[in-house]
Amino acid sequence: EGAGIDGGARGGEAPVNGSTTVILYTDDLEDAERRVVKAGGAIGARHEFPGGKRFHFTDPCGNALAVWTKQG
Repeated sequence: EGAGIDGGARGGEAPVNGSTTVILYTDDLEDAERRVVKAGGAIGARHEFPGGKRFHFTDPCGNALAVWTKQG
């Protein structure tokens, strides 16, 4: 009964740098960067790699994330 994804959230300890980084995909990296800044995120390192590019950021709670796009 009830196909789908189940989950929940709770408050926890402060984020730990060096742990898992969630990496999101977008078709428009520049727009994603503007939206992160507008939402209070802090942009970090930018990287180019074969076939794509990405930027890392921290959200207002201190969680480390990244966004990537295909290059070409």
